[in-house]
Amino acid sequence: MAEKSPAADVEAGLLAHLNSTGEVPDSRAFASSLGVSHLELEGVIKSLSAFRIVDSTDIIKETWVLTDEAKGYAARGSPEAQLVAAIPPEGASKDALKAKLGDAFDVGMKAAARNKWIGFEKGNKDLVLRKVENVEDELQEQLKRLENGEVVPDKVIDDLKRRKLITKEKSIWYSLKKGPEFVVKRKTLATDVTTEHLRSGDWKDLEFKDYNYGAQGQPIAKGYVQPLMEVREAIENIFIMMGFTEMPTNNFVESSFWNFDALFQPQQHPARDSHDTFFLKAPAATSQLPEDYLEKVKQVHQSGGYGSKGYGYDWKRDEAEKNLLRTHTTAVSTRILYKLAQEKPFAPKRYYSIDRVFRNEAVDRTHLAEFHQIEGLICDYGLTLGDLIGVLEDFFSSLGMSKLRFKPAYNPYTEPSMEIFSYHDGLKKWVEVGNSGMFRPEMLLPMGLPEGVNVIAWGLSLERPTMILYGIDNIRDLFGPKVDFNLIKSNPLCRLGL
Repeated sequence: MAEKSPAADVEAGLLAHLNSTGEVPDSRAFASSLGVSHLELEGVIKSLSAFRIVDSTDIIKETWVLTDEAKGYAARGSPEAQLVAAIPPEGASKDALKAKLGDAFDVGMKAAARNKWIGFEKGNKDLVLRKVENVEDELQEQLKRLENGEVVPDKVIDDLKRRKLITKEKSIWYSLKKGPEFVVKRKTLATDVTTEHLRSGDWKDLEFKDYNYGAQGQPIAKGYVQPLMEVREAIENIFIMMGFTEMPTNNFVESSFWNFDALFQPQQHPARDSHDTFFLKAPAATSQLPEDYLEKVKQVHQSGGYGSKGYGYDWKRDEAEKNLLRTHTTAVSTRILYKLAQEKPFAPKRYYSIDRVFRNEAVDRTHLAEFHQIEGLICDYGLTLGDLIGVLEDFFSSLGMSKLRFKPAYNPYTEPSMEIFSYHDGLKKWVEVGNSGMFRPEMLLPMGLPEGVNVIAWGLSLERPTMILYGIDNIRDLFGPKVDFNLIKSNPLCRLGL
């Protein structure tokens, strides 16, 4: 037969007491009467309360208790009293007293001097003398009174708090009475049917513990979509719905020629400075550039052509051959447009790209050294600024941004150029959401595209709309090594207004 546990004895004693008296006004006193700790009784009370066998009411009291330091003073005396007791009639040096008292020396010296219990030999500040025969150690008496649960004046409490000798402690105990399901002896409920139960036949007489069929099971382990990738997929679907084809963006390393020169961006432009662009050390340069096209780009930069005056500077090939981490996906657009120009006959195209770009920027709440750029372009005959505005309205309305404004801007490779603003209902203001324009003829014609073919294009970051849609105010919480996986798990799925 199984041996009864101590908890079973405590439970039996509590139920018997409640059965005879009807209540337990103080669980602390009752625990003492049983000769057990209050912690043991508390476990039994919680178990019985869960089954409504007893009703318990919390009794909460905050009391001041002594710190370990104060307990030592209550036992041995205050530091000042210990100091005075350690001084012989002829006095003692500070070093000798410090050796006797240890950590209590400094506190004792200050308090004893304040009480005028000690003094110093004239001309010798190192010799400590007693100025009183006996001292009344009020601090020790106050600490003993508190330790015994006696009431002390508020002024004493304030002084002990200032000296960090007491701390407040919350005590919880219970008053108990019979619950609606009260029984003198609790039955042990079976949780399952064993082989032994079946053999003996006693399963017929067993009472089984209720099962909670509404309880939730363990969450199923599954993958989670990163918010940035969720919005990226939604934007890709918008481009595909509008008839766009994705451009290949698998070359993070690009030459300055495709990143800057082919875009009619001069070699003295500030964007080419190492403070703005990451240049590679190895391989530092490339020679794999289309020679005929490169020569045309050089001439346009130096002396103009195709209706342009050019920039009038000495264009350098070694500057164009420098390798870098691409600063925008428009470098991909120049490659795809040059390839399109070589295909005969010309056929109109719509392209898009969404991929990573790199800028040597100071990292803060809204900027990282790498981010994602979204770009769309249409190449066809006779396109105008009106076509660009119309496409932008269709594109951004699919993102849920129907209120748009356009502001004239400058880009080296587009003319005219426009910044795009959308009214943000949450922020109650107009927010810049992208840039756009029509590629310049001096950029397109050297590629070999036919006269009359225009290209309209626009771009925006992926991070900004994602932060707005998910209510994230720090880009480092969205992208990079500091992203909290719990953020990804807890964020609801975001749907754009398609």
